[in-house]
Amino acid sequence: MSNTHDPVAVTPLTPEEVAQAQTEALAAIAAARDLDELKQVRIAHAGDRSPIALANRRIGTLPPGERAEAGKRIGAARKAINEALAARQAELEAERDARVLAEEAVDVTLPWDRTPLGARHPLTTLQERIADAFVAMGYEVAEGPELEGEWFNFDALNIAPDHPARSEHDTFFVEGPHTGKVLRTQTSPVQIRALLSRPLPVYVVSPGKVFRTDELDATHSPVFHQVEGLAVDKGLTMAHLKGTLDRFAEVMFGPGIDTRFRPNYFPFTEPSAEMDLRCFVCRGASAVPGNPPCRTCKSEGWIEWGGCGMVNPRVLIACGVDPTVYSGFAFGMGIERTLMFRHNAEDMRDMVEGDIRFTLPFGMEV
Repeated sequence: MSNTHDPVAVTPLTPEEVAQAQTEALAAIAAARDLDELKQVRIAHAGDRSPIALANRRIGTLPPGERAEAGKRIGAARKAINEALAARQAELEAERDARVLAEEAVDVTLPWDRTPLGARHPLTTLQERIADAFVAMGYEVAEGPELEGEWFNFDALNIAPDHPARSEHDTFFVEGPHTGKVLRTQTSPVQIRALLSRPLPVYVVSPGKVFRTDELDATHSPVFHQVEGLAVDKGLTMAHLKGTLDRFAEVMFGPGIDTRFRPNYFPFTEPSAEMDLRCFVCRGASAVPGNPPCRTCKSEGWIEWGGCGMVNPRVLIACGVDPTVYSGFAFGMGIERTLMFRHNAEDMRDMVEGDIRFTLPFGMEV
C-alpha cells in the first residue's frame, strides 16, 4: 500500500490557518446581535461547509505521523468555537427573555373582574323591534323552516313553473332541482303555513332569514333577512294595508314620515304596489331643481322600501280560503335595507363580517 499523500491537502491544516479560522469564528460569534444572526454565524463557522469542518475532513489525507497532532489542533479549535457559540446563545436568549418580560409585562394590580361591554347584533334587535310593533297592532309572530318545499315557496304563491325566480340562477336548490327542496327565497311560505294551520281571521308577521344566489357586495348578500306580514279577514281593503304600513313606517323612522304606493306586479298579490318613503334626510327637497343633492335618495325625493298588495285570490284558494268571503293583504320589507335607512349604514358586508366595531355602537338595543 502506498504511503503517498496529496501535499495540497496539508495547506488548510497549518497551525496558522487553523488559528485564523478560530479567531474569525470567535469574532463573528461575539458580534452577533441576536439569535438570527448567531444562527447564520453557526452555519458559516461551525457548519458542514465551514473552514474548520473542511479541515477536519482532510485529516485522513495527511501522513500517518501528522494526523494526531492535526487532529488535536483542529479539535481544540472546534471545541473553542462550539463553547463560544453556546455561551453567546445563552446570552442572547437571556436578553430576549428579559426584553419579552419588559415588553409584555402584565400589571397584576389592574382590576381583573371587569367584563367588557358587549352588543347584540343590530339585525337581531331590529327584528325584535319590528315584531313588537306588529304585536302591538294585534298581530302574531309566525315562524317556519328555512328549508322549504317548492310548493310552499312557489306554487302556493302563484309563481309559475317557468318563472325566472324558480331557476338555479336565483334559488338555492338542495340536492338538485328534482328534489323539490329549496332554501326559502322569501318568508312568504310562513304565510302559507299560517293560513293552512290557523283559524280565520289571520294576522301574522314573519321576520326571518332568506336565501338568494346573489354575490356579496355593498347592497346584496346571498343570506339576508325579510319581514313579511299577512292579514286575511272579512272586508280588508288597500286602505287597511296603507294604514298598517304607515304605522310601521312611523315606528321605524319616526313620526311625520310620508309614504306612497306605486303600482307594480307580484304573482301573489293583486293589485300590487311598491311602497316608497319620503326621504327622511332631505324630506324630498333635493328633488327640487337648484337645491343641494341628497346621497340617501339620490335626489329623487323618495326611497323604495318594499312590496305589498292585496292577496291574490289564487293564493287564498290554494290554502283553502274562500276568496268570495275573505280578502287579505300582504307586504314584505328587507330588514338589512331598513337598518341601512335607519342608521345610514352604507355597506351590507359590515353586517355579516362579524366586526365588533360595527356592532358595538348599537349597544344592547336599537
